[in-house]
Amino acid sequence: MTLPSASSAMQQSAALASAGAARVAQLKTVSRKNGEASFFFYDAHFKNAAVKVLPGEYFVDNDDLLVMTTLGSCIAACLWDRHAQIGGMNHFMLPEGHGDSGRYGSFAMELLINEMMKRGAAKSRMEAKIFGGGAVISGMNTINVGERNTNFVIDFLKLERIPIVSKDVMDVYPRKVCFLPKSGKAMVKRLAPTNTDALVQQDKAAAQRAQPVASTGGSIDLF
Repeated sequence: MTLPSASSAMQQSAALASAGAARVAQLKTVSRKNGEASFFFYDAHFKNAAVKVLPGEYFVDNDDLLVMTTLGSCIAACLWDRHAQIGGMNHFMLPEGHGDSGRYGSFAMELLINEMMKRGAAKSRMEAKIFGGGAVISGMNTINVGERNTNFVIDFLKLERIPIVSKDVMDVYPRKVCFLPKSGKAMVKRLAPTNTDALVQQDKAAAQRAQPVASTGGSIDLF
């Protein structure tokens, strides 16, 4: 079998990048709802158009656009309807809070489920993969935001009868998560605890709003 030449591989990569850039440009023209992620870019590693879900945001799609986020003590829930091939991700900072904000788990989960149902998914067919809840700030034992977030999302999904098919939660690691909403494939990369200043500041802000109160499984790819 003849292997492709270096120039042929470069041409193919350039073609993929060009197609990805065109898709990103098209995605940026679409009007987005309040709280819907809108930071679109071309990911050179995965050679795919991507969207980054920031704290308080969500994204639902029925295509294999790469949905990405980075987590410290926050949680990202990835829900998927296998039959409808629709999936979505959220990113919340605290279990509960005042007002309708995707930064709080109770609102973020309801928002994600409702948006998926509007796109044709059925709650009875949804399955979940959950990520995050890391204790990324040393010495924060009295207010463990990551543990509270993790317990909340597990309890919420149990109450809603949405099975958790896989998870990578808690411990001390920040995480980068990628999700393909059409296929339901999720990938997670545990990041080094160092050089995560932005995540630490984000988690400290969440911890200041938190009040103290008296793992793995399924199929997740590492990258």
